[in-house]
Amino acid sequence: MDNPFGLLAELTYRCPLACPYCSNPINLAGYADELDTDEWRRVLVEARDLGVLQCHLSGGEPLLRRDLVEIVAQAHDLGLYTNLVTSAVGFSRPRAAHLRAAGLDHVQVSIQADEPALSDAIAGTPSYDRKIEAMRVVKELGWPLTVNVVLHRRNIDRVAEVLALAEQVGADRVELANTQYYGWASRNRAALLPSRAQLDAAEVVVRAARTRLRDRMDVSYVMPDYYSRYPKPCMGGWAARQLTVTPNGDVLPCPAAQSLPLPRASVRADSLARIWADAPVMTAFRGTDWMPEPCRSCDRRELDFGGCRCQAFQLTGDAARTDPVCHLSPDHGLVARAVEAANAGAAIDDAPLVPRPHR
Repeated sequence: MDNPFGLLAELTYRCPLACPYCSNPINLAGYADELDTDEWRRVLVEARDLGVLQCHLSGGEPLLRRDLVEIVAQAHDLGLYTNLVTSAVGFSRPRAAHLRAAGLDHVQVSIQADEPALSDAIAGTPSYDRKIEAMRVVKELGWPLTVNVVLHRRNIDRVAEVLALAEQVGADRVELANTQYYGWASRNRAALLPSRAQLDAAEVVVRAARTRLRDRMDVSYVMPDYYSRYPKPCMGGWAARQLTVTPNGDVLPCPAAQSLPLPRASVRADSLARIWADAPVMTAFRGTDWMPEPCRSCDRRELDFGGCRCQAFQLTGDAARTDPVCHLSPDHGLVARAVEAANAGAAIDDAPLVPRPHR
């Protein structure tokens, strides 16, 4: 067991947007009792002592925390590299200047599309113009900027335009991440899963952009699991490299693991070090001993670790099953049928979306 190098600090699940692909928990009210400033300060100290080097400040929308500057300053003073993951709603110039002075190292701004009306429709609120202004502020204050766009059936056809927008705002990195179907995204899978033709067209655009922009901007493209032959190595292995602390202090090996029927571990009851080493939520699927067939005898078991435990649970009801994304999984038909439906015709384009509620 190695010590983790990355901490995802989910400061709040409150958010001014209502994105239908949000991976936050369905039960948002269960996380309303948020850690206070002193509790987060203690978590950061314990994370540093555990070996964490990177701290990603996320949510929900972390800018809704009035103590965000104090949390950033604490992480900076501890020597952690800090990355703010934000919708940019609330990223005013004065707030940005305070965060810069506190030592924030990097800003990642999400945007829903390159075109204002489409972006605002997906976000569930007018926000496009504020996002563009926030990106300008990020560059003016000298931060590296990552532009993140979650791709799905409603916007993937505009990848070329999204890349042009990222160039225009001077992004150092653009992350084109196909939707992962957890949380609210799982409820909207039928309306969000792109077709094979859409994916093929997007990949051509991305390959050309990587060649053209290789000296100016890093282009990251994350394929949707459902179209892969093998699953992705979930978080580099269960509780192997990173951990997540949720707004109410629960500690998880990944952001989606709150859905699993495992005993909870909280920083309000124990130290990060003890949780990382011994808590059942961390040890349940660590390594390879837990694996069933066909994973147990597969020569890829130390490459993809059986895939995503949360996805396995969501699709089969059993977190110990082989990820159904894998073509070798006995449950692969669950994914194959979803893909078949996504390629069945244009009627699915009118499938209704269930927005994540504003909080």
